[in-house]
Amino acid sequence: MSKGLRKPDREVELTAIEVGFELAVYAVGPTHTNTCSHTLARRRWLDRSRAYPRTVCGRYTNTAGPEELNDRFRVPISSNTGTHRFNIAPTEEVLAIVAPKGEPEARLLRWGLIPTWASDTKGAARMINARMETVATKPAYRNLIPKGSRRALQIADGYFEWLKPEKRNTPRQPFYFQVDGGVPFAFAAIWTPAKIEGEWLESIALLTCDSKPNRVAAPIHDRMPVILADPDAQRAWLDPGLGAEDALELCGALAAERLSARPANPAVNKAGNLDAEGPQLLVAPGAATG
Repeated sequence: MSKGLRKPDREVELTAIEVGFELAVYAVGPTHTNTCSHTLARRRWLDRSRAYPRTVCGRYTNTAGPEELNDRFRVPISSNTGTHRFNIAPTEEVLAIVAPKGEPEARLLRWGLIPTWASDTKGAARMINARMETVATKPAYRNLIPKGSRRALQIADGYFEWLKPEKRNTPRQPFYFQVDGGVPFAFAAIWTPAKIEGEWLESIALLTCDSKPNRVAAPIHDRMPVILADPDAQRAWLDPGLGAEDALELCGALAAERLSARPANPAVNKAGNLDAEGPQLLVAPGAATG
């Protein structure tokens, strides 16, 4: 739990989804001192968490620069484009590593997959992710996942998820997730080129998995991105010798002890203004950063 957030006024062993309730309490104010009201509030939170299906990982960060990413992924990254980002949104160009000819290389890809048969980009914003359970059977993805040349590493160093507010007119509370204290990592992803109105566009979608095994992610959302945190897994994901079944063996929920979450700034709810991006988006207003 990040510094500056209020601690609960009692010790309690929490189930995965109950952790989400405690995170919600941290985000909105002091903990309930009355046991009855605390229990009722917890019950409402549990019901609300299960009731609303939401999109997963609709924003993320890649705050590192090319030099750090070069060292981390051992792939030349010569441009600042796609780096130093604090609020990456669907349909934007994102930094990824692909291996279309067997050797990993960095490319900028449009986030939101455009299938090869598409005649326009209208549906791309709804195809920012693909479920690992069905990626091998869905028409848009099934010809991509078996090929190392069409699998990708979507570079990130954190991602956002939102708590559904109890009152519908209340802004959603974002939470910021990091891996191993904030080091760069990769989302398992798939990509493809498509010719739209005579122009070739290269686009990407990240894979998601059931978050239930991860006690940090599960309270906020029932899905989470597939995170490839280690170099061996990243290299294997791009390996042309791996088919769909073997590649998907690399996927699943990251171990909970490697993932952390903290309330973030609600200003992250608005994307598209690069001038407004910065580290202030990663911390809830009023929270200590030191």
